Parts: sequence; C-alpha cells; structure tokens
Amino acid sequence: MIKAVFKKINFIKVVIVFLLIFGSKIKAQGQNDSDKTIISDQLKWSERTALTVLRNYPNAWQLDGNDKPKWDYKMGFVLSGFEKLFQKTNDKKYLNYIKDYVDERIDSSGTIKKYDVKEYNIDYLSPAKLLFNLYDFTKDSRYLKLLGQFRNQLESQPRTASGGFWHKQIYPNQMWIDGLYMAEPFYAQFTMKYEKGKSLDDIAKQFELVQNHIVDKQTGLVYQAWDESKEIGWANKLTGTSPTIWGRGIGWYMLALTETLDYFPKSHPKYKVLVAYLNQIAKNANEYKSPEGLWYQVADKPQLFGNYVEPSASAMVIYAFAKGANRGYLASSYKRTAQKSFDSFVKEFVKVNKAGEVNILNVSSNVGLGGKPFRDGTNEYYLTAKTKENGAIGIGAFLLSAIELDK
Repeated sequence: MIKAVFKKINFIKVVIVFLLIFGSKIKAQGQNDSDKTIISDQLKWSERTALTVLRNYPNAWQLDGNDKPKWDYKMGFVLSGFEKLFQKTNDKKYLNYIKDYVDERIDSSGTIKKYDVKEYNIDYLSPAKLLFNLYDFTKDSRYLKLLGQFRNQLESQPRTASGGFWHKQIYPNQMWIDGLYMAEPFYAQFTMKYEKGKSLDDIAKQFELVQNHIVDKQTGLVYQAWDESKEIGWANKLTGTSPTIWGRGIGWYMLALTETLDYFPKSHPKYKVLVAYLNQIAKNANEYKSPEGLWYQVADKPQLFGNYVEPSASAMVIYAFAKGANRGYLASSYKRTAQKSFDSFVKEFVKVNKAGEVNILNVSSNVGLGGKPFRDGTNEYYLTAKTKENGAIGIGAFLLSAIELDK
C-alpha cells in the first residue's frame, strides 16, 4: 500500500515537472513571437525585404530552405541584391552578409569547398560575381585567386560545335537560356577589369547564338534551351529547342543582357547589337503580360488551363525594364510600365506579417531538362512544378526590382 502511494506521488511529481518545462517553452515561444522588433512599413520595400532575409536566414546558405551550406546561383542571386543595396546605402551589414556567405564556402588557401571544375557547371559562375567587390573592399588575395579559378573554368568549358558554352558537363551540346545570366555578366566584368576586354567578341557570340537558335520566330520570346545535336529527348528534331517558352527564362535572358551591357564599352561594334537584342525581347515580352502587368509561367500561352502569373518571372522582367530604362538601353516608357507592374506585383504576391516581414507568395520551384528522372520540358511539366512561399529567386528578383525603382 505504502509503495503504491509513493509511486503515485512520484508520478504526480514527474507530470508537474513535465508541465512546468513544457509550459515554460510555450511561454518563451510566445514571448519570442511578441517581442520581435517590427520592421517599419515606413522603410522602402528593398530594405524591408533585406531585413526580412537577415532575420529569417541568419546565414545566406539557408535561403530556399537549404539545410547545409553550398555554392549556389540562388544564393548568389539574392546576394547580388544585397550588393546593390550596400552600394546604395553604404550600410555594412549588407556587405558583411555577403562576405560571411563567401567566407564560409572557401578555405584558407582560397579554394571553394566541394568545387570540381570538371563538372563544368556554368551556374557556379553567377555567385562568383560577388568576389569582385569583396576583393576591392578587402584586398583579400583569396577572392582574387577565386576569380581566376572561375575565369579558368570558362577557358576550358566545353562548347557546342558553333561555340556556345555547354550548360554542364552532363548536358552535352546544350545551351540553356539561364546559362547566359550565369556566365556572361561575370565574363564581361572579368575581361574588362583584368584582360582589357579581350573576350568581348566571345561574349557577344553567346548572345548571337541565342538569337539564332533559341528565340522563337513567331513570338520573339525565348525557349529554355537548345541542343545543337538535336539528340536529347526533349529537343525539337528540326530546331533543337526545348518545347516551352518559360516566363523565368525570359527574365534570365533580359537580366543577362542588362547586366552584361553594364560592362560592355559603347565603342565596341557589338554594343549596339546587344542593345537591339534587349529592345527586341523587351518589346515582345511586353506584349505577353497579363492585364495587371505580370508574366505567366508558360509565357506565350496565358489561356492554357492551369497557367498562372509567376512572381520570379514577373519581378525579373520588371527589374530589366527599369534597369534598361535607367541605363538608356530601353526607352523611358519601360520604366513607367515597370512601376505599374511593380504595384501589381505587391498586390498579387507580397504578404506582410505582424512583424513587418515581407513574404513572396507562390514562387515556382526550380525546373530543368533531362536528367533522371527525365524532365521533358513540356507545358504540363512547367505548370505542375510546385510553388512555395519565399523561393530564393522570387525574393532576389523582388529585391532587385525594388532597388532599381527606388521603392
């Protein structure tokens, strides 16, 4: 009897201790939520977005839901916005965020962890653009060494028979439209800064190949990819192009042009050619926006069942319109269009929570071609890709567009 009483007392003690611990955790969590500093709605969208990123992703490699560090174009894309925001505000927290990301990925000798040049992954070049300013600010020789390593990758990057960079070693004979953004702005900046512009003709050639083989003759928009050999399963047997005109692909191409032109001398014979390419794609993209001024996942088929306006594509085009107009590559009317579309973007895709944090809704997940299981690149494939809140490309594109429009 006595034993039973003691057992009951001990059980009650355990329950009480458990409730005290569990209750304190709930209370602490509630305090954390309520004690969050509210991000002021008096700040510009660009700063509100950047502060949200800093709060929710203390390490930039955590963006897009990553659970471990990696050298990745999605992180590089968001951080390119941080770089521009630092240049605009001179607030070093934005520069430090970039530096912390890069420093975590390199060792003391200036080598990227888990980087294998033999993969010939052109995506790796995009975050390498961050190294130019880091080296200029710090004079840390590791950053300069890395710039040289990535430039050397381009030197040996496999090419199609006509001279276009393969997207990756595992995708032979294929140029992907996003690869133009990954490589050419880096290539242009490097050759102008360290090579007296010796590679400008090669850079222009990459865009010429897009114009000749990836631009759709009917719409003037761009497919995601082109297989010069026409052998891969997704390739059109006559043209070599992939089946779908992807909204984000249009954005990548426009950004590739605007950011490459930043480093292309006006005196170069191909400067006007690249400006003409930008004007062509801008004019055609403008004709395929929604009544609210946004762009679709499958860009040329707005009435297709299941099609939807997609935030990363929309914000990329908005950014390219605004930047093109600000730099004089495009007519000033494109900036007015960008401003109207930006307002529509905020209404459609931006949700601000009680803490003042900016969230971007319904961002399409990453899409690609080929591989295992095989991605066939059909309209249905793009339309069934999952969407999620705060996909990194959506955050980055919105941040860049807000900075360019001074919003």
